[in-house]
Order: sequence, then structure tokens, then C-alpha cells
Amino acid sequence: MKLFSFFKQAQKTGSESTIGSEEIIDGVNTSTSTDAVETTLSLHPEWDVPQEQDYVFRFLSNELEPLKPNQISLSGIDIDVEPADGSWLVKAFFRSSLDQQISVGSVELMLINEEGETLASDEFNLNELGDIPARSARPWVFVFTKDNIFAEQPPTENWKLAFNVQSMVPHKLELEPAWEESLSNEQKEGLSTVVEGLPKLKPREVNISGFQVKQQDDGSIATSIFIRNGHSKQINIEKLPLELIDATGELVASGSFELAPLSVKANTTKPWTFIFPQELIKKEEPDLSRWTVRVPQQ
Repeated sequence: MKLFSFFKQAQKTGSESTIGSEEIIDGVNTSTSTDAVETTLSLHPEWDVPQEQDYVFRFLSNELEPLKPNQISLSGIDIDVEPADGSWLVKAFFRSSLDQQISVGSVELMLINEEGETLASDEFNLNELGDIPARSARPWVFVFTKDNIFAEQPPTENWKLAFNVQSMVPHKLELEPAWEESLSNEQKEGLSTVVEGLPKLKPREVNISGFQVKQQDDGSIATSIFIRNGHSKQINIEKLPLELIDATGELVASGSFELAPLSVKANTTKPWTFIFPQELIKKEEPDLSRWTVRVPQQ
């Protein structure tokens, strides 16, 4: 591995972002001590580090502040821009004050400036860091590609790399009070099972998925969909344009729905029913043996 070659200077421009270990790791043995914990440098076992580079790592590691017991931390070092593709190479120590070796799976990380704005975010498989020894600090490069960067330039000081703890929480069904009251426990469990079986959302992805359609006696068509929120924050939808397509690929109905607004919490899926009145229906005898509902392309 050659990631260590990105660490060229013994100067930190980033700050520390710390959480309790229980927020991202299950089943660890926590310490009851209140004493501060010094972390020691731990290099990835596949890294073959030259002596000069090893000196830089040790200097940076020795400058780190002690952690409290049972903490996981990301301590920012500095950021480079990859000239070839514009990616940001965010260098940081992954630190653990636990008294046991740990490994961490996939989690969303956010690059935050000193004003609290998120400048980049992406999901990383932290298994790539290998097993993290007890009370250690492991240097790593987290690569944010241009698709996951929301600013023109990386921050130059007082930035931090932070865990999006919400991304570790399993995606779940969220029901409006009216749905909560009207559905039976069996129906709720059925919807939850469907939601669990849907493809995993990417970080910050929002999409819709239809699950029920019914032609009404008055000629309207009721379409029930899942609104899926992969963001780490709640979204509020005030207007949603929709198209209903039947098994033949033809447009059945099209319209824009005003909402008041409809909120969908972070990392949840909310079901909602939209009714296309007769004046919005374009095809009189649709084939609804298969169908899809989508947001029309601009």
C-alpha cells in the first residue's frame, strides 16, 4: 500500500471529532476508569514506511491530545487535492481509547468546516483500516471524489472529519400519525418488511418506490408510494410532480402535488398516497398489471 506517501509534512490543520464507542461499535467492553488515555501510533501492517516518513507519523501522533475512556476519534491532519480528478485526500488519525482491539464496518463520514457546514460526505468501509489495536492512533487517507464534494476548495484550517452516527442506524419505516392509527399491526409489519427488502440507499439519496395502485369508483387513480430519505437530516417536501406509467410503458397520469409540507426523517422511508383526479389521467384503460411511478425528467 502507498497511502502513507501522502503524509509529507509534520503540521496539522484539522481538529478532533470524538464520539462514544457505543455509538458505532456493538458489544465492546467499556472501561469504568475516568483517567485520560494516551494513544500510541499504529501503522497498517501492509505499510512499508521509510524512516523519514515514520518520523513524521510519530511526531504527529505525539502531538495528539489524550482521549477520555471509551472514545473513538477522527483527528484531522491535512487535505490535499488530487490534480488528476479533483478528489480531496483527507488525512486523519483514526483513534481508539478502548482497552481492546476493534474493527469498524461501513459508516458515512462528513468533512465539516469551522462554521459547521458540511463540505463533503461519503460512505467509507473502515474495515480497510484493518484491526485497530487498543489505545492507538492509525493514520489514513480518506478520498472524497468530486461527486461527493459540495465546495470549490477544501478548508485550510479548523476543519474536522466527523462520523455521521445516523448512517449506522438501520433504515426504518416512518408513519404519519394518521397511518399509525389506521393500519393494523399486521399491515405495519408488512410495510416494514417491504422497506427492509428495498435496495440500500446511497448517502444523501432520495427516491420514490410505488407499492400500491387502485382505480377508484369516481375515475381517479390512487397511487401509494414510499418516499425514501438517505440523508442524515430530515427533508421537507412541499411539491412533488409524479407520473404513472403502465405495463406498456405508456403515460397513464401526470400531475404535481402540493404538500404542507411532508417531512421525512433522516434515514427513514415514509409511505404516502397520491390521488390522480380524472382530469390528470391521460389513458382511459391502462394496463396496471405492472406499473411504475416516477418523478418526471426535466
